[in-house]
Formats: sequence, structure tokens, C-alpha cells
Amino acid sequence: MAAASVLHGTIHATIFEIDRLKRGLFFSDLCGRGKSSQMRNGSVFSQVKRMVFCWPEIAESRIYATIDLDKARVGRSRTIAGSNPQWNESFHIYCAHTVSNVIFTVKYHDPVGARVIGRAYLSVDEILRSQRGVDRWLQLLDEDMNPIHGGSKIRVKLQFFDVHHDLNWSQGIKAPDFNGVPGTFFKQRKGCRVTLYPDAHMPDDDVTQFLMSKGYYKPECCWEDIFDAISNARHLIYIAGWSVYTKITLIRDTKRWKQGGEMSLGELLIKKANEGVNVLMLVWDDRTSVADFKKDGLMATHDQETKDYFQNTNVHCVLCPRNPDKDASIFQGIQVSTMFTHHQKSVIVDSEFTGGQSRKRSIVSFLGGIDLCDGRYDTKDHSLFRTLETVHHDDFHQPNFPGSSITKGGPREPWHDIHCRIQGPAAWDVLYNFEQRWKKQVGSQYLYTINELDSRYIARPNEVEFSHDNEAWNIQIFRSIDGAAAFDFPESPVKAAELGLIMGKDKVIDRSIQDAYIHAIRRAKNFIYIENQYFIGSSYDWNKKDGIKIEDINALNLIPKEISLKIVSKIQAGERFVVYIVLPMWPEGIPESNSVQAILDWQRRTMEMMYTDIANALKAKGISNADLRDYLMFFCLGNREVKTPEERNPQEKPEPDSDYKRAQDARRFMIYVHSKMMIVDDEYIIIGSANINQRSMDGARDTEIAMGGFQPQQITSPKGLARGQIFGFRMALWSEHLLRDSDTFLLPESIECVRNVRAVADQNWNLYSSQQMGHEDLPGHLLSYPISISENGEIGTIPGFECFPDTKARVLGTKSDYLPPILTT
Repeated sequence: MAAASVLHGTIHATIFEIDRLKRGLFFSDLCGRGKSSQMRNGSVFSQVKRMVFCWPEIAESRIYATIDLDKARVGRSRTIAGSNPQWNESFHIYCAHTVSNVIFTVKYHDPVGARVIGRAYLSVDEILRSQRGVDRWLQLLDEDMNPIHGGSKIRVKLQFFDVHHDLNWSQGIKAPDFNGVPGTFFKQRKGCRVTLYPDAHMPDDDVTQFLMSKGYYKPECCWEDIFDAISNARHLIYIAGWSVYTKITLIRDTKRWKQGGEMSLGELLIKKANEGVNVLMLVWDDRTSVADFKKDGLMATHDQETKDYFQNTNVHCVLCPRNPDKDASIFQGIQVSTMFTHHQKSVIVDSEFTGGQSRKRSIVSFLGGIDLCDGRYDTKDHSLFRTLETVHHDDFHQPNFPGSSITKGGPREPWHDIHCRIQGPAAWDVLYNFEQRWKKQVGSQYLYTINELDSRYIARPNEVEFSHDNEAWNIQIFRSIDGAAAFDFPESPVKAAELGLIMGKDKVIDRSIQDAYIHAIRRAKNFIYIENQYFIGSSYDWNKKDGIKIEDINALNLIPKEISLKIVSKIQAGERFVVYIVLPMWPEGIPESNSVQAILDWQRRTMEMMYTDIANALKAKGISNADLRDYLMFFCLGNREVKTPEERNPQEKPEPDSDYKRAQDARRFMIYVHSKMMIVDDEYIIIGSANINQRSMDGARDTEIAMGGFQPQQITSPKGLARGQIFGFRMALWSEHLLRDSDTFLLPESIECVRNVRAVADQNWNLYSSQQMGHEDLPGHLLSYPISISENGEIGTIPGFECFPDTKARVLGTKSDYLPPILTT
């Protein structure tokens, strides 16, 4: 067996052709004759497949090839009919893997699945020795490593580019003319304006006054701005959402009341449609719903209720199932339509033109993590009990306790999220994404085309208009989406590559959100700050204990491994670097449930892989007695409130000895982190709908949208550190979470900042988890995630907390023996 080596960088690979496949014997091989006993003795499902689909009369087989880094799938060709397929298909592959071989597998595609014809192996040693790459024919082998019948070969070309030879590695943005992430569908746009929102609303208080006095951040209110944008639209309002609930109100702060603020979202949209505005909505259709509970749907998205509300109105609301690609197998089709979602959250409106004297209007787009639905309205206070008679009386959200209700009292589930508004050229790319999705799902009916808008109503902004303004942004839109959800994706591999798309066996995919994260991590110089709802990935390098088969997990996104390798490289170079990651205490839902426990198990394995990399790097450097949390820290958010005289007693009580009753008595609960954001060196930010898991990063699972951007005049340079909006936004988030200020926060990579933040978070956890409630509210919301890390990087529980407070749910999760990993990763 070839020795394993680290491939960290980019692989350029081409699969050209197969020289020949013996047709008669080829089909007998597919059907299990002439193969090893291991191949013949497949599952019952495989035997049925062979009986149904392996008839000798089949004349034209469809063949495709895959590329694997050992057991991690990194590329698929399209399917081609014939016994001598010629693909001539190229792949741009990001890699962060420890592998022995690059494996090229040739398969026969049938309506149910696939059958292996043969595999060819190219050792990593040969790849690393060849500076100009490898271009040759490789022998196709069977499961016993013997040449398949007929001696068929496959011609491939492969060249590896080490990330450490990239001139941009660990250099940050470097210069204002940075061109963004290459090879993506949407190019970077100059001359944009961006507004960054922490939570749905930000009231005026001492913290916001502090942020303004320091010049860090001007308070912005997301739902207020969305309300204004919808109210002022004259031509179009386009909304795409995982969930849109018509009964919510966007204006709730009585100190900032607006005319019409009492209207529900549904009433507001009908009002605008009756005024002649073109109101189009794409809402995910939860196909797992059945007639008896379709009103809520399995995920409680209110999809059917929203559809019914707009029936016979001028609002065009379409429920969108997550359809599979037309060439997907039967099994793949069932997987896609029942397990995956449309997860994008965007609002696009026309607005008053801000530049020049044009009478036309401009496009403004909102995107991020906040759905326009129940449970999302919150402020930095994240109250558990005190808002139940006011802003949350008609919006009580607590899905973690069975039978929870406003009549039984709190704690409600507080909600922390991040969103943004984009003005300028990039807002048109968000509009184009909606147009592609609408045309695929509905057709051209009701839709203003971009050309029509450009000629009649909307003035296209000039990219250079604000390019030299200190507040200008360069913005790039990224997506996870495939040809089953977006109109007019090309079928030609060459044309797809020109548009920054990748080819799969049966689909064309935009996977640029993952590309954006990889590029940002590789450029990172000093620190990374992440807030995300999930953190799962790089399963190809998980510890193989507990009997898991790595190839069955397929949580292959590179993000966790890219982070740990970045930290390792900084340890090797003797440079400070730190990563802060904020997660929810557990994924939303009943914490003891199989699905939540399975996700926590995958999360623990991901963390352990990263800490193991760090521990090994420290040992190799001769550094002993190091705290691994000096390099990588995980946090969660929580709140604990004392009872006030104004608080009303609930009419009913939760069930005795329930999680609900224990949390109510202890006056505490987690703040649910739903953000999908990464900040790098205070100069680059990614915000969107995508979680750090395989569902969001795959491209062919959940559909997602995100933005990545920076301010060219506000980057780190010899003149000083980045101190633009991104820096100010991080300081606003840290003020919200820590409820304090410190000069150390100005340099997050410093060991002083790391230890300061950790000490505060440790103290907050001790106060949150204590059996005794103090006489004051929790002094801050940032809690150290309740895990221990050994010097070898192994993850364990902290003493006394195998389970989360008030629950019987294991902190480290439990491996599920029946839930498929594709659902929980």
C-alpha cells in the first residue's frame, strides 16, 4: 500500500477516455458473473437491481467516472453512452486530505443506482514527484486488484499545486484590487453598499450608544429596514424563503413606531400587490408533510398555510419542492425531494435611486440567515421571560420542549442571527438568482425579466460609481444550487466550467459558497471568527473508532480541515493565529432525540479531528503543556434571568420532571445561534443562509445563497489595521455576547485577548450551569462550550456535565444506528 501524504492545495485533473470495454463480458461483470465472491454476494437490493436492469438486450450503457482521494469523492464526470466513452472533462479540485492514492472509478449508471466497472490508481508519491503533472493511461482493476477482462485502461491527467506555493497564502486581502474568488458563477462587483445586521432588531440603549461613541457601529434594524423597503417598493417585491409566515409583524419596538407597523407581513404584501407592485414568493414546499398536518409541515414552516393565505389575491406565492435533477436515479430522487430543502432567504425590491438624477429606481437586496417567520424576532437582550407579555406574546417559539406554549410560560427560545442589505451591482446578482429559480420552478409567468426591468423601470448602477469611496464595498455572490433548481445551467462541461459551475454524474452544480470559505481561510493571516448553526465536515479524516465507515458518512466539505491545517501551518511558522467558533448549545429540537444526538456526535468528531491536528503540530514543534484552546475555541450562547415584579405568572405549568419544568425553575436556556457568518482578519466577511455542514456546502443538497465582501479602503496595510464596517460589526457582536469592553478585543489574535475571552466565557458557563440562581441576570451571554480537550486532542465532557443543564441529552451526542448520515450531516 502506498504511503499517505498530505495534499493541501488544488488539483487540476482531466479524465479523457477509456480505450475499450468488452461489451459482452462487460455486462456479465455488471450482473455479478465472473466476479469475486465478495462482489457477487451483495445486498438484496443490489441483487434485485441486477435482475431488473442487467438484461443482455441492453445495447447502450451509460458510463461515468469518479475521482476519489482515497475514500473521499471529489469529482464526477457526466454520463456517456457507449463502450468507449470520451469525456475530455476537466476538474478544479480543492484538497486538504491525507491520502495514498487518487482513484479513478468507472461505473455503469442505471435508473436505480450504479455498478462499478473498474478502478485505476495513481499514487500520491508519483503526483508529488512530478512537477509538470502526470498524463498517462492507467489500468482498470477489479475488486481483487486484477485487470478487468479485456485489459481496459483510462487516460487521465493530473497536476497538484501546493497551497504553500500560492502567493496569496496567509496574506489577507493584501491590496484594494483583490479580484475575489476565481472560477465562480458571479464575479466580484465593485461600488456596492452593505448594511450588516446583528439580530432582527437593535434597540437604542447604552450598548448601542457605546458602539456609536467609539465609532464602531451605527445601530441598524433589519426588520424595520425590510418593512421600509417593502412599503416603498413601486414595481417589484421578490421573496425567497425556507419559511415565510404571514402572521408575523415586522415592527414591534413601540419607541420606533412606523405608520402601518401594525400590519402583519401577509397584510403588507397584499396591500402592495393591490397597489400594482409585482409580488412574487418562492417558499420551500416540505414534501414530507402529509394531509393531516400539512398546515404546519414536518418542519413547522407553515408552507401550506402561507400558500392558502395568498390564494385568490394578487400575490403570486409558489410552493417549491426541492426537486432532483432530471437524470437522477430513482433512489437519488427520493433522497433529494424528501431530505433536502430550499434554504435561501432573500428579499429583493426596487428602491429610490441613490445616485445621479435618474427617474428610474434601483435594486436593493437582503440576504442572510433570518427567515421572515415566527420565532425570529429578537434583540441583543435575548430575553427568556420578560417579553412574553409584549413583543413575543403572539410569537412564542420553543420547539425544544414537547407541549410548550405561552400559557405555560417561558423560557422562550431566544434567537441570534445575522443578515445584510446589499445595494449596488451585487444586488442585481441576487435578483438574477431569484429569476433563475422562478423560471425553473414556474416559468416566465408573472416575472419581470432583468432586461425588461433595465429598459423600463430600473437603472443599473455603475460599478465604479463608489469604488473610491471609503465606505464602498466589493461584493461577490455565492451559491449552493444545481440545475434542478436554477434555470439555464449549461449541459456542456466546457460551458459549465466557463461559468464557474461543476459537472456531476447527473447534474450541474454551483458550489461557490464552499469555495468562498476555502479561499477566505487560506488567505487568513491572524484570526477567524465564525458564528454558525452547525459545524460538521471533513469526515474523510475523522477518527475511525466506534465502528463507523468513513465512506458512508460523506460529510466531505473541507472547511473544518482547512481551518485546522491553517492553525497547524501557523504553529509550524511560530506565528500567532486563533479561531473563535460560536455554535448553539445543541441543534434546535428535542435535545434527547435521535436526530439531535446524531448531529452532536458528528460535531464532536469534527472538533476532535481539528484538535488532534493541533496537538500533533504542537508535539512536532516541541511545545509541551500547551492549552489547545489558545488556538481554537468553541463557544455557545445562553441566558439566565432573575424574576422581576412585572413578570406575570403563567396560567398553566409544564409537566413535572420535564426539561421544560427544570429550565423554567432554573430561569435559564440557550440562545439559539442561527447565524451563518465568518469574519477573517476584520477585513473580509461571509454572510448567508449556508450552514457549515454537508447539506449546505454540497451544492446538490440544500439550496443556499451568500455574500462575501470587503471594503477596499478599509483593509490592513502598512498604514494600519482594518477598521471599517467589518471590524465594527465584530465589535458589536462581541459587545452583545460579552456585555463588556476591553482593549484586548482590538487584537483578537493576541494571547491576551484569547485568554480574556476564555476567562469570561468560563465564568459565564459556571454561572449559567450553577444549581443556584444568583440575584442578578447572567453578566454575559458567551459561554464556553461544555467540553474538555485532552493534550492529545480527544474530546470529553467536563465534570458533572455529561448532559446539558436541565436535560438528559448527552453533550457529546450519540451515534444513530438507523438515521442515514445524509440526513444529519
